[in-house]
Amino acid sequence: MKKTRYTDIKPYVTKDGSTIRELMHPSIHGNANQSLAEAVVPVGATTQLHRHHRSEELYHIIAGGGRMTLGDETFAVSAGDTLCIPPGTPHRIENTGGEELRILCCCSPPYSHEDTELLT
Repeated sequence: MKKTRYTDIKPYVTKDGSTIRELMHPSIHGNANQSLAEAVVPVGATTQLHRHHRSEELYHIIAGGGRMTLGDETFAVSAGDTLCIPPGTPHRIENTGGEELRILCCCSPPYSHEDTELLT
């Protein structure tokens, strides 16, 4: 059984500007085909527009609210919403609420900096 504990995982800042905790990632924990992370976007902050060439990403909003840009669409998101981000789709999220925006992010294949392209 592979298990991690949230308090044991050190956060880091990804290329898009969000603070991430890799809850389960093959390069760290030995699982095979996907990664699961928590992203935190501070009040008033926006991640940089970016895309992943290979990874399909799922976002599940666990706290806060914001505006999601997904391809040509922009729409409100809040706790309880789940989004699918297909490979190659430009996306970013803005925290428009009064608390941290917290997101569970699942990537398959697993997240990698090399697969992340920052856009303007």
